[in-house]
Amino acid sequence: MTDITPYQVLPDDAPAAVYARPRLLMAGTALASAAVAMGFLALIVHYVSERAAVIQTGEVWLPNGVTIPLTQPNFMGLTLAFSVISVWWSVASIRDNERANSYAAFALTFLFGFAYISQTAYLLTIMEMEILASERAMLIYAVIGTHIVLTLVAMGYLIVMLLRTMGGEFSPSYFEGVRSSAMFWTVIVVLYSVLWYAIYITK
Repeated sequence: MTDITPYQVLPDDAPAAVYARPRLLMAGTALASAAVAMGFLALIVHYVSERAAVIQTGEVWLPNGVTIPLTQPNFMGLTLAFSVISVWWSVASIRDNERANSYAAFALTFLFGFAYISQTAYLLTIMEMEILASERAMLIYAVIGTHIVLTLVAMGYLIVMLLRTMGGEFSPSYFEGVRSSAMFWTVIVVLYSVLWYAIYITK
């Protein structure tokens, strides 16, 4: 008589199931990214509301003699856009177990990050806007400075993941940390697009 039981009896020496690590780092980074985005967008909303209130009175928003050129902000946005490609290249490289390419992708992302910060510093010098000249100037510097700080935090996150990668902690089967840092970096780049339109375009 044929045994047609739907249950399969496993032998005693069957190998243990592969342990699936919980994606705590990914979940934590997602929550932190959401919190950062909400905080930064709240600052942008405050900036836009203050600007609208001043314009409604017939005054010019920017302090006297201050101009904001578009060349630097546009190149800053382009630089950050390229950094998104390089940071996700690092994720793909770890997934394919190509560590040399992963190191190159991390280095390129850092290069783009420092380029963005240096371009921002140069833009602030040619704007020639005194930070204590008015509340408007302080608000503009607050928005731009906040994004620079967030960029530095994201770069610090990437540095930690690079060191862990060099230590051999990540592999094609587990690279959650690299992917989490890339996600946070992408959020920071998206937030720059909001800053770019709110400050550099609408002025």
